[in-house]
Amino acid sequence: MNTLVALCAVGAEKILGNEIKHLGYKLAPSDAVKVPGRVTFLGDDDSLFRANLCLRTADRVFLQLAEFEADNFDLLFDGIYSVPWQNYFRKDTRVVVDKIRVYKSRLDSEHTIQSMAQKAIYKKLCDVWRMSSMPESGLEATVRIYVDNDKVFVLLDLSGDPLHKRGYRTDGGIAPMRETTAAILLQYMLWRRKTPLYDPFCGSGTIPIEAALYAMDVAPGLGRKFAVENLPFFDKKRGDQIRRQEAEKIRPDVEFHITGSDIDPAAVDRAKLNAEHACVMAGRALQMIGSDQRVTRPTFVQADFKELAAPFPEGLLLSNPPYGERLGDEAQAEELYRGMACLNSNFENWQMGFITSNKNFQKCFGKYATLLKNIKSGNLNTCFYMYTNLVEKGKK
Repeated sequence: MNTLVALCAVGAEKILGNEIKHLGYKLAPSDAVKVPGRVTFLGDDDSLFRANLCLRTADRVFLQLAEFEADNFDLLFDGIYSVPWQNYFRKDTRVVVDKIRVYKSRLDSEHTIQSMAQKAIYKKLCDVWRMSSMPESGLEATVRIYVDNDKVFVLLDLSGDPLHKRGYRTDGGIAPMRETTAAILLQYMLWRRKTPLYDPFCGSGTIPIEAALYAMDVAPGLGRKFAVENLPFFDKKRGDQIRRQEAEKIRPDVEFHITGSDIDPAAVDRAKLNAEHACVMAGRALQMIGSDQRVTRPTFVQADFKELAAPFPEGLLLSNPPYGERLGDEAQAEELYRGMACLNSNFENWQMGFITSNKNFQKCFGKYATLLKNIKSGNLNTCFYMYTNLVEKGKK
């Protein structure tokens, strides 16, 4: 059994934890002590690949190689040296300790911890392989060190590029939403594939595209590779089997009503192109199992949000309205939010969700949310405003 650590947007830990359990893995007992942006779980050998392939709301997945107490640099060095690093790398691998995180610990110099960890890893590899130095001519592998309350966690990156990089978006436009954030919002709203969904500020199309992939049960990582595939213990044959298993779950014939619109014709064109790439990705996965079924595309149209009318009596209006980087200044954003009040009458009886970093959103919108969730993705602090009376229901 392996211990894995998945990272996510701060505020989305419960969403990610539920997704991990739905995938068939158990949260680790240590996860009872909540750490912002991290979820620890237990998984079999397949989980090292499957978690990267299937988790929609995770930013990265790590294999935890060690956990030990260290309140001085001697203990830190010895603990990292004790890891059987030779099992995880090839002799020409370039090992990089890319990030250090320290919280309430006596070892508080991130630079020194990083240097010490790098030395311990290379000394262990050189000692085991009887080499004077590492050639570092091969592929790069990254290690991350967390130190929380004098406890050290040594993590091996299994993802490579962040998992929000699904591989289908070639042009995100200005300040695009992360794909993982869109997936988080859909989960918060308890969206079901039979519920019509509309995004009136679709931008590059992230929310409608992620909704369509979710509706059809398309694993988000089917169109890309992961760092674990470069590690010596990875079983490529088994990895291919897992990809086929996930491809077999795709439901291209499922009916859904997912639409995005934007006043900017260039944004609509970007959204259509990104959606096409995403659906081609899913189509190639189907071809891998001998199916030539066509994957349904979400719909994108050019429209001013003020001219919209609800296409169905009920549904979900979910959006990342322009703010800050996309509109230039706060005053412009707040003027837009005041204009958005028309959506309350134009989409009467619809559930709504909006994510923004503007703290005056509710006041400008003219309606206070039934539920708020603070979400921090990267360096951006945002709030998700939910206007909903939904009770928890599963995807149907």
